Amino acid sequence: MADLGDVRQWANELIAQYLDDSWSFVFDRAKTRAGKCNFDRREISVSRYLAEKHTDEQVRQTLLHEIAHAKVGAHEGHGLVWQLYAAEIGYVGGRTHQAEIADEFAKWVGVCPNGHEIYRFRKPKERDVSCAKCSKRFDRRYLVTWSPRTPDSNAKTA
Repeated sequence: MADLGDVRQWANELIAQYLDDSWSFVFDRAKTRAGKCNFDRREISVSRYLAEKHTDEQVRQTLLHEIAHAKVGAHEGHGLVWQLYAAEIGYVGGRTHQAEIADEFAKWVGVCPNGHEIYRFRKPKERDVSCAKCSKRFDRRYLVTWSPRTPDSNAKTA
């Protein structure tokens, strides 16, 4: 998994190569998103937690994704201009990352009748939810039961 010192170095090199010196790099504490481009602060950030879980190439792709946002501007989103520029600088991923999230920090765990586990970082809302792995549509047969996560429940079982 990626070394944080290496990630900082790659980020600074990519910023120097593609952006101007008004941009900077920081690590953040996100647990479900890999990176962020903050236009107000002119800052590219990468999740410290996910950088430690992801491969070097996954982290590099995250950096390229965010740098493409910084270069083309906030108004472009993931549109054609962003897609073309991202591909030009070597980004090969999609609009969002598909890599593992830092679910070991989730405070809530839900379990469906078939044993699939679902993690949430915030307390789930007071409404019924069914397991998406068991049915693409809401189905009462697959209702998820939520409970606070305890230290001994941090090991995944499904």
